[in-house]
Amino acid sequence: MFDVGLGLCLGLGLLPVMALVALGVAVRLGRPVMFRQMRPGLDGRPFGLWKFRTMGPECAADGRVLEDEERMNGFGRWLRARSLDELPGLLNVLRGEMSLVGPRPLLWKYLPLYTERQMRRHAVRPGMTGLAQVNGRNALGWNERFELDLAYVDGLSFWGDLGILAATLGVVLRGGGVTSPGCATGAEFFGSAADGRRQGAGLEDRGCEP
Repeated sequence: MFDVGLGLCLGLGLLPVMALVALGVAVRLGRPVMFRQMRPGLDGRPFGLWKFRTMGPECAADGRVLEDEERMNGFGRWLRARSLDELPGLLNVLRGEMSLVGPRPLLWKYLPLYTERQMRRHAVRPGMTGLAQVNGRNALGWNERFELDLAYVDGLSFWGDLGILAATLGVVLRGGGVTSPGCATGAEFFGSAADGRRQGAGLEDRGCEP
């Protein structure tokens, strides 16, 4: 009830902002202004996550496949820094596919790579913001992010959610932690070794998220 009530209020209140963002995306990055990407939700069930586009076309006019750094201009970086690209996710909240607070829904291809312990992050609905997002976002290593996700699951509380929502405002205003070191987006996850240490610790080994 809290998710739907606050999500509806936020959605209505932020409609002018979303309209301006959509116009900016159409002018600076092209169409479509939004995209839908399959992500694992509660219990690992798939759902379509809605986001504003932050990158240009995948290929140049000569057919060359572009790197993320080439596809993302200053406007796209600004959208990500202020988390404005995430605003369409309010629709997922109203549909019951996400909560306002919870572990962020990661790429679908990561699901088979989780350890049994890491899979526990799907014991709750994914969130638009979460404990990892107010403690470093993409600047954190994967182990740190997963530990914060599991700490959230184990300590789930209404007041804890309110604290995370309040802290999110400060993170958005500061605009930090949007990218991983050496990446235009986030570092890609290749799975964890049996002893819990991340494989491919070097940037050259782990690559960046598509």
